[in-house]
Amino acid sequence: MCLAVPGKIISIDRSNQDLTMAKVDFNGMVADVCIEWLPEKVEVGDYILAHVGLALSKIDEEEALLTLESLRQMGELTGNDPAFDST
Repeated sequence: MCLAVPGKIISIDRSNQDLTMAKVDFNGMVADVCIEWLPEKVEVGDYILAHVGLALSKIDEEEALLTLESLRQMGELTGNDPAFDST
């Protein structure tokens, strides 16, 4: 099963004209995520759904926070998941 996880964009790097990347906070773990192919414009502070380093869609904050809380309640979100490389 694949799971897209909500995260909050904390910075955007547009220095590479071919690939736009963002640092995204996933419950305290920060990872680089490609936002190049999102159909929506995103900015710092926006929430996205990401899977294996690729942003799939922009979501609103309320939906993101509800999803994160559900993951916490299921014990699936601990803040120190080795799937994310902290940077």
